[in-house]
Amino acid sequence: MDSRVLSAAAIFLAAYCLKKRKQSRIKKKPRRFWIRKIFERRHQYGNRLLGDLENDETVHNFTRMSVQEFENLCSLLSDKIKKFDTKYREAITVNERVLITLRFLATGDSYSSLQYLFRVSKQSISRIVPEVCDAIIEALSDYVKIPSTEEEWLAISKEFENKWNFPHAIGAMDGKHVMLQAPINRGTDYDNNKEVPSIVLFGLVDASYNFLYVNVGSKGQISDGGVFKNTTLYKKLEKKELNVPKEKILEIPYVTKVPYFILSDKAFALNEYTMKPFEGNPENGSKERIFNYRLSRARRVVENAFGILSAIFRVFRKPILLEPNKATKVVLAAVYLYNYIRKNTSTNLISPELFDRELDGALIPGQWRNDINEVTFAPIAAFPRRSSNNAKEIRLHLAEHFITNGSIPFQNHYA
Repeated sequence: MDSRVLSAAAIFLAAYCLKKRKQSRIKKKPRRFWIRKIFERRHQYGNRLLGDLENDETVHNFTRMSVQEFENLCSLLSDKIKKFDTKYREAITVNERVLITLRFLATGDSYSSLQYLFRVSKQSISRIVPEVCDAIIEALSDYVKIPSTEEEWLAISKEFENKWNFPHAIGAMDGKHVMLQAPINRGTDYDNNKEVPSIVLFGLVDASYNFLYVNVGSKGQISDGGVFKNTTLYKKLEKKELNVPKEKILEIPYVTKVPYFILSDKAFALNEYTMKPFEGNPENGSKERIFNYRLSRARRVVENAFGILSAIFRVFRKPILLEPNKATKVVLAAVYLYNYIRKNTSTNLISPELFDRELDGALIPGQWRNDINEVTFAPIAAFPRRSSNNAKEIRLHLAEHFITNGSIPFQNHYA
């Protein structure tokens, strides 16, 4: 072997050995503390924060629920999110974990901001929020549930007819963009029609503004109708697996049988289980215009549900600063908590003034509409969709019914 090669190898080996000897003499600097100084007083500022809130009204503002509801929620989640102390540090308690998550949903504040309020590091918060959201979705699964019996669907239909004068409606559906920060290495997959990254929230709502079904996660480029076709709800309706009541006449002496359907806007297809308005701008006082007014009036429940959801959980009022998979968990948890609060009689957080109201048919806008902005639940683009001839005939039959036996006193003033 060439002597020059041997010499170079020897020099390299000698330098390597010298470096290792120097490294062995350097002592590692001992760790000064296990926790940063700012988080040392967590038990004074974080764990005791709920107890320092003065009254039930301040608890509502901070957590979006009453003390009783908060405690009940903590007990439901305890087994799923509880951590144990180690010899180095005490675990973040169940109450703290739930409180941090609720505050994030209520404000949409960044993890960096929340760490100073709760004295818990943003790295810990980034693990806590998705974990607690997963637990909320699991623990409150019965609060958002598709009806499974004919009797349940009939009860919903009866409520739509009594409250909103629209027969055979078994729900109102819509989809909204939930804005996100730009995901890392995302390309343009999640960009919506405004070239802003988003995921899509699809919801089915009953006559009392409660969510019956929710689906989250479709990429922003998809339309309302496309979102619907990707849901379990659509597949079960197609296969007739939901025990929706069979079609029947509205009243004697009619002979046309009308199916039970979901109310939608023009973005969806008109078919045997979806009812949408007439296209274009029908003439004032026409049966088509009156039908559109009646459908819009009944379908307003889904607009209110989305609006009040964003009024309670202001994480929706700005782009969610999370990757799509974690943002999906946050959105689902917020919907489940919305129903949890709505169905719990101990809270007055959701006042009647938040909802749209009517006075002799005139719309009184709900308070949720006052601070809606372009970031909050952007609408999804509509695409023309073909309708079946039978569905068109059913819609015309309903339109005729609304100007004869099924008319309401004030409809001609607003149609």
